[in-house]
Amino acid sequence: MTGKTPGAEKILYTKVDEAPGLATYSFLPIVKAFTNAAGVVVETRDISLAGRIIARFPDYLGEKQRIPDDLAELGELVKKPEANVIKLPCISASLPQLKAAVKELQNRGYDLPDYPDEPKTDEDRDVKARYDKIKGSAVNPVLREGNSDRRAPRSVKNYAKKNPHPMGEWSSESKSHVATMKGNDLRNNEKSMTVPPADAGDCRIEFVAKDGNVEVLKEKTPLLEGEVIDTTFMSKNALRTFLKEEIEDAKKKDILFSVHLKATMMKVSDPVLFGHVVSVYFEEVFQKHADTFASLGINPNNGLGDLYAKIQTLPDTTREEIESDIAACYEKRPKLAMVNSDKGITNLHVPSDVIIDASMPAAIRNSGQMWGPDGKAYDTKFTIPDSSYAAVYQAVIDDCKANGAYDPTTMGTVPNVGLMAQKAEEYGSHDKTFVIPKDGTARVVSAAGNVLLQNHVEEGDIWRMCQVKDLPVQDWVKLAVTRARATNTPAVFWLDKDRAHDGELIKKVERYLKDHDVSGLEIHIMSPVEATLFSIKRIREGKDTISVSGNVLRDYLTDLFPILEVGTSAKMLSIVPLMNGGGLFETGAGGSAPKHVQQFEQEGHLRWDSLGEFLALAASLEHLSIRFGNDGAKILSETLDEATEQFLQRNKSPSRKVHELDNRGSHFYLAMYWARALANQDRDVRMKEAFCDLAEKLEAKEEQIIRELNSAQGTPQDVGGYYRPVDDLA
Repeated sequence: MTGKTPGAEKILYTKVDEAPGLATYSFLPIVKAFTNAAGVVVETRDISLAGRIIARFPDYLGEKQRIPDDLAELGELVKKPEANVIKLPCISASLPQLKAAVKELQNRGYDLPDYPDEPKTDEDRDVKARYDKIKGSAVNPVLREGNSDRRAPRSVKNYAKKNPHPMGEWSSESKSHVATMKGNDLRNNEKSMTVPPADAGDCRIEFVAKDGNVEVLKEKTPLLEGEVIDTTFMSKNALRTFLKEEIEDAKKKDILFSVHLKATMMKVSDPVLFGHVVSVYFEEVFQKHADTFASLGINPNNGLGDLYAKIQTLPDTTREEIESDIAACYEKRPKLAMVNSDKGITNLHVPSDVIIDASMPAAIRNSGQMWGPDGKAYDTKFTIPDSSYAAVYQAVIDDCKANGAYDPTTMGTVPNVGLMAQKAEEYGSHDKTFVIPKDGTARVVSAAGNVLLQNHVEEGDIWRMCQVKDLPVQDWVKLAVTRARATNTPAVFWLDKDRAHDGELIKKVERYLKDHDVSGLEIHIMSPVEATLFSIKRIREGKDTISVSGNVLRDYLTDLFPILEVGTSAKMLSIVPLMNGGGLFETGAGGSAPKHVQQFEQEGHLRWDSLGEFLALAASLEHLSIRFGNDGAKILSETLDEATEQFLQRNKSPSRKVHELDNRGSHFYLAMYWARALANQDRDVRMKEAFCDLAEKLEAKEEQIIRELNSAQGTPQDVGGYYRPVDDLA
């Protein structure tokens, strides 16, 4: 134990939102009881939406209400070698969610300012800037100081093969398809370069109007020598023309119209794209009632739900006229895909309801269909405006039309090595994304005064700049080779030589592969479409293929393949080997399951499956054992893996139905199996004796405990708050 930083043998477990946040109240005490046996301390850090809001406004709150900025602390820790963080899914807040959380906290006595939609004073602007930093995917870019290694653990894959999830049958006559732009979008307008030594330093982003007037959009963006930068834009006019055509085409083909974006992560660009879909579909309404909507502060980017909420304040006659004009649009347009048919909530109600990485695989699994207004499934037009990655989904749809649904009992697996570190690519572009105020030129000017990249843009276009640092690319290539070698599996870099940004990356990949021994390995570079076809052909043959991808495809593929293979992305092992030697262990790749919370509040049954937490904890303990030579942590990790295998084989995941096993009961079973595995091992006698007694007690009381847990369900639950439960109640 000598030569270690005191207190370094520590795991930080994140306090989050919604279903995984509630599950933590039951699981964390179990974790602490077990890790204590190996001298491992487990502490929590609050990265929940409400926690981040409170931490951002200490100057508005009394002494007792203030809390430290745990996210900022974790952001520093992940750069240190002793970092060991277990990160559960937290809310990537859309504006409606952010406002709802603020309102809840205000009602609980927190003197927080309202979100200023139209800031007028310096204080308003400061408040808005603080809130905007909390919006969208504000946590992941801070913590992800490494690249991503995501895969379905063998135990999960084996369970899915023996207990296949339902897969909808495909018809070769299916009219479902992806609609994407053929030009003037982000992919086709992209320009890219690798920064030469002379242009390293702080660049600035400028907008030059047609009259020559220069406005600085962003004062400082540091550039390192050797990093790849790119700029591009989505043409507003081309987008709106495309949307009109596709809406008409869906009506003609008599299929549902849907749009698939990522308004949570892409918090600047995608709500604007979403708003264009809303205002094109309901064009007559927005034109006719423009003045009324302006006076109410209605913004199509916030969706139809926000519009309905805001028109409630109008006199009945005006409101009814707007509602009847909306109904008239529904009549002449194609039917919309629904989020909740019973409640009449459409794809266009809330920008964060239909998120592409989850919604597209769910539709593919559902025979290529989404739900219509009558609650039945129909063929659908999947509108994905930007063409950068849309063809991946079309290739899978074409394959299912030709060859039928995939078979979970025989299909191979597609693990992912994702380029993610240091806010790589599109997922780091929010602070460099702008809606263009008027016609002109957007450009990047280096510290040396050179114009590096520029695009001619028009009013309303969405322009953005992305960056990828060189060290993360080197680390990504190394991780790909390491995984290919460890698993003896072909690795495919999903890079498109015809796309500007990918062209720059391909040069780097080819160069850095030379630094590694790749003898006997099968490594390819293919466009996303070629890579999809290659991987799904192998999947049908029961063969595995590693996808090595950029940051957005990392996100899309680690939902697409797991949902098809094992029924959910929440069961993925998701490891981020941090670049300075620490470990970040993410629990699955799914979200925070608001529907689970609704069920819990209504009937006291929480169906969240903590399998992702079990897998992450085992990986975290293993990492800690290697880092600090802690043999007890290694034993805990190995026995937890055994317990998880038992948990799956005996089917102890939560049921969806009240009065059956829920999240708490599933935690009991994990604890019982883990205690038994520790009692059965002989490497550490002290741990064996300690857990032998516990295992016997739990096994003896199993029936009684489960009966009590199940019978306690069935009544509405109030934990004191949705976004910030009261700890004692929860």
